Amino acid sequence: MSDRPHILVVDDDRDLRESIGEYLSLHGFDTILAEDGAAMRRRVAERRPDLVVLDLTMPGEDGLTLARWLRAQGSTGIIMLTAMAEPTDRIVGLEIGADDYIGKPFVPRELVARIRTVLRRLAPVAAAPASAPQPPVHEVRFGRCVLDRLSGKLRGDDGVEEQLTGMELDLLNAFAEHPNRILSRDRLLSLAHNRDWDPLDRSIDVRITRIRKKIEPDPARPRVIKTVRGAGYIFEPGGIPSA
Repeated sequence: MSDRPHILVVDDDRDLRESIGEYLSLHGFDTILAEDGAAMRRRVAERRPDLVVLDLTMPGEDGLTLARWLRAQGSTGIIMLTAMAEPTDRIVGLEIGADDYIGKPFVPRELVARIRTVLRRLAPVAAAPASAPQPPVHEVRFGRCVLDRLSGKLRGDDGVEEQLTGMELDLLNAFAEHPNRILSRDRLLSLAHNRDWDPLDRSIDVRITRIRKKIEPDPARPRVIKTVRGAGYIFEPGGIPSA
């Protein structure tokens, strides 16, 4: 079996699907193709992909339905292919767990760059050698959960693991490294995603809303990751007093 990253491309446009597959194969990926949801499910059953490039608008099951199904299967990366005129659908895609999106038409090289970025975020953190000292702080409390920064796991006080997308993990790490500091949206994008901020891009807000649902006792009244109006967000480790 190839050690190359396994990428599944799902798009009903045959020419686009095949051209993406050929380009990705030339750039070091093990690529397979699917024309619709049924074919995608068969491919996933045969071999779980590391990442799925998924068209948003397809006949039958659309990309949002398929992304929701993929996210329920585990931590497979998801990059949505969207039309630039569909900001609402793009935000919904992020809300259900897509790791990134790219608008059509796009430059193939940008798609490759985004795939590699998502794969890096999803890669497990290598275990330190037994003789190497452990970092002094690798567990950070976020409200009713604790983030283990070595494993990338977020667990509640009841021991149940909360599922995180790669971008959500990046955001939590960014907050963990900058507690009690106001971080603007563009600063968070730089720290977590290494992307320039578009003033119309609400992906940070979408992801923080998702994170709050996991860590805050009352997500509607956040006390751990707070909004600073006109400035950004701030992580206050002591936002929830001990019981």
